[in-house]
Amino acid sequence: MKLKIQELNDKFANQVIGYYQHLHAHPELSFIEHKTAEFIVSELKKNNISYQDKIAGTGILARIEGRNPNKRVIALRADMDALPICEITDEPYKSTNSKVMHACGHDAHTSCLLGVAMMLNEIKSSIEGTILFVFQPGEEKAPGGARLMLEDGVFKDVQPELIIAQHVSVDYPTGTMGFKEGMIMASADEIHVKVHGKGGHGALPHLCNDTVLASASTLVALQQVKSRLCHPLTPMVLTFGRIVADGAQNIIPHEVQLSGTLRTINEQWRHEAKNHIQRIIHDTCTAHGCSAEIEMPDGYPCVINDHSITQKAKFFAQEWVGKEQVVELEMRMTSEDFGFFTQQYPSCFYRFGIKGASNQDTGGLHSANFKVDLDALKIGTGGLAWLAWKFMTDND
Repeated sequence: MKLKIQELNDKFANQVIGYYQHLHAHPELSFIEHKTAEFIVSELKKNNISYQDKIAGTGILARIEGRNPNKRVIALRADMDALPICEITDEPYKSTNSKVMHACGHDAHTSCLLGVAMMLNEIKSSIEGTILFVFQPGEEKAPGGARLMLEDGVFKDVQPELIIAQHVSVDYPTGTMGFKEGMIMASADEIHVKVHGKGGHGALPHLCNDTVLASASTLVALQQVKSRLCHPLTPMVLTFGRIVADGAQNIIPHEVQLSGTLRTINEQWRHEAKNHIQRIIHDTCTAHGCSAEIEMPDGYPCVINDHSITQKAKFFAQEWVGKEQVVELEMRMTSEDFGFFTQQYPSCFYRFGIKGASNQDTGGLHSANFKVDLDALKIGTGGLAWLAWKFMTDND
């Protein structure tokens, strides 16, 4: 069967590249991926692959049933949304929207999953069980498309035994696949604060409640959450990247806005840290005669790879690309809403390298000059198809 899948991978390689170039040229932001969804549906229809659309808005669940559909069920997932970034590459298929770009590889993920669906559809008579294909909206924006698809009952009719997702990586060369068992990505929660006080003339601070000073003191005080309240061996990041104090050199504003992010790999500490953050913000602002309005919506949970599933996936990948081409990933403090799937199903989230001769000047993820080596799409498609086949035939 490996030779057959290799043959199909060769057959659909140019088609997958075409998918990618089309999607890259027509990016759409989170939860408004309407044209993207229409494109996916049109390709599924052409190949007589059954699907359900409009899940959580623009999400799609496609299904390929082989012999004995209930014997085994697995799911494969790809995200679809782009980012509010202006592309600065010179690719002929660059974004046609000057304000939106696929700078995180979701167009590659979707293209590869479409290719996998086409490949496996051709050999479905050899498959015992059902393979689900999850095309997910809104990975880049809270509350996360994964969460909303689950809440909308994406698997209400059929429950998968496991779910697999892949992600591009500019840190590894084309031809590689990377895995890590257990904790692989951090949780992520947004923090939005409005510090209220009595503004006024900068030369008369005694008549004001200085919101700028209160905000600055709050940011400094919050660093004790990491340095003094968090267990020294628990990874954590607390970063504030936005401060808006709309005053002037001699004007203390009535309000200052702060926005930040909390990342950690421990769900219990995540809850505790959020309580500490709120307490410190309120107490510090009060000490300066100000008040604080805090919004901390629930964000993404940690991404945790099932040990057994990931061990098998790594072994299967070695069969596909060779042992020397399979690398061990490091844990990252970046986040992924795939964590919602890992909370409910045994899962494996892995990466495939996309840096080749054609994109040596690529920027990192979420950068305006991000590029994907087109040759990497063949690894993304063939590798995922091979993993799906192996898990469908795994008897352990």
